[in-house]
Amino acid sequence: MGPAESLSLRHYGASPGSHSHDHFQILLGLSGSLDLEVAGHGVRVAPGGGCVIAPGDRHDFESSHGSVCLVLDSAHPGWAQCARPHHATALPADTLPLAHYLASALQQGRPLAQTHGPALLLEAWLDSPHPHIPPFSTAHRRAIDWHALRQWAEQQWHRELTVADLAAQVHLSPSQFAARCREDHGAGAMAWLRSQRLAQARLLRGTGMGVAEVAQRTGYRSPSALTAALRRTEHH
Repeated sequence: MGPAESLSLRHYGASPGSHSHDHFQILLGLSGSLDLEVAGHGVRVAPGGGCVIAPGDRHDFESSHGSVCLVLDSAHPGWAQCARPHHATALPADTLPLAHYLASALQQGRPLAQTHGPALLLEAWLDSPHPHIPPFSTAHRRAIDWHALRQWAEQQWHRELTVADLAAQVHLSPSQFAARCREDHGAGAMAWLRSQRLAQARLLRGTGMGVAEVAQRTGYRSPSALTAALRRTEHH
């Protein structure tokens, strides 16, 4: 079967995951769309598409509406020729029907699929040119409802919010959320959060509410911390 190779059929859901491997991981999309962030780059594996993740590349992944991929974990050095860093490709004509056949064979417990499937996939992948699919373009991404996120955050000022808290609320990894925040608002995630908290504090002060109560409601350590934050913004 070659060096350390394992073929499996995997179902992905909205619950995000994150890990890295010391081997190649090859994802072949069968149904639904799987969104990944590979070494900081967004990639989408859709039906008929594939992605080769190199050893050591950390990748976050989630599938909002569910997806199924044929997944090959392999230490075979031949996959180095197929890896296009942080890109998805359209599967060549020979590879897609092979992927569907192997998925069916795995479900039916046919042992030859596991024995010969990895070598057949590598052969089919190497023998055909791969048209490039642009990685995770803006047009394909799920929009973040910033208004809803802002409203949710306004109910959480009593605790220390983190980037991970915000990311989980919109079903993204922390690194994906941070990147989207910079793209959409031109600021880091924590800077965006601070600006929302300060805006809420300013709004409450405008109603005549005392500094101490506003500080307590918006999570500032003390009335003086709130006053200092308000003064800083007045000087910018």
